[in-house]
Amino acid sequence: MIMRVDKILLASPRGFCAGVDMATTALEWMLRIFEPPVWCYHEIVHNVKVVENFKAKGVIFVDDIDEVPKGAPLMLSAHGSAPQLVEASRAKAGILVNAVCPLVTKVHHEVKTRSAKGYQIIYIAHHNHDEAIGTTGVAPNAIHLIENMADMNSLIQTHSWDLDTPIALITQTTLSQDECREIKARAIQSFPRLWAPKHSDLCFATTNRQTALKEIAKRCDTVIVIGSENSSNTIALEKVAKAQGCKNVLRIDNTAQIPQDLHATVGITASASAPEDLVDEVIAYLSPRNGVEEVQICLEEEYFPLPLQLRNLLKALTTAVEIATLAPVSP
Repeated sequence: MIMRVDKILLASPRGFCAGVDMATTALEWMLRIFEPPVWCYHEIVHNVKVVENFKAKGVIFVDDIDEVPKGAPLMLSAHGSAPQLVEASRAKAGILVNAVCPLVTKVHHEVKTRSAKGYQIIYIAHHNHDEAIGTTGVAPNAIHLIENMADMNSLIQTHSWDLDTPIALITQTTLSQDECREIKARAIQSFPRLWAPKHSDLCFATTNRQTALKEIAKRCDTVIVIGSENSSNTIALEKVAKAQGCKNVLRIDNTAQIPQDLHATVGITASASAPEDLVDEVIAYLSPRNGVEEVQICLEEEYFPLPLQLRNLLKALTTAVEIATLAPVSP
């Protein structure tokens, strides 16, 4: 069947967020500074192409710190790590750079602070996701992970907390804002004195991408979400497109996964861990007869600096080079 795509509606914002850009740039710097291999605990971000590109350059991704050789250069992923894991990494690595997203660090701080005050913490997150594993590790005895409304109802039924028990509600940063809203409403109904942060734990980039997708999904015959299946914010985008009534929603890692029967209007977005060159490849592959309309809902200008450990390392190297260039030449 011949593909007959008339037009592409391109959601904006899309693709790399500030946290992913910071983490991937930091890992690129690690490859410049150190002779490969460079080690990374967990995938730096959840995207097949990004991870495979780094592997080709000499990065070794591990899920167990014991696999890292003593004294090796090591980076911790953008998803955040439990305090015990950070300490173990610090003891193992020669140089340790923690590329955790600052928004995940905010969530870790909330968990640490509330648990220290005696709170029971309801944590909306995806089971076994790297971010959830790191966050629950901050206060494992106080945190209760729920993934959906069924989990919320089960938690209410099985935990008979009295009125004096302080309870906090915290979320993984990359979830669907619509799903979180429903679960939060149920929690407030059941626990009237529930504490929640003034500013949502949901990442601004996650919510921006979902809002932008809502603007185009109802106008599309097909929506393509570019992102990997182990990416929570990718799955959230899929759910958003379906909730808007689009009957044909595709999640892809590359153009090889695009069916040949697409037609009419196709919407495209990319998860916060998907690079823009994948978007360009998909547009070129679809080759719409009537071009591309970009639908922008806001302009993202947020920037996260490189991790402090890496900035200090680069500063020390720069100083060393400057000193070396000033050293007298031996006769």
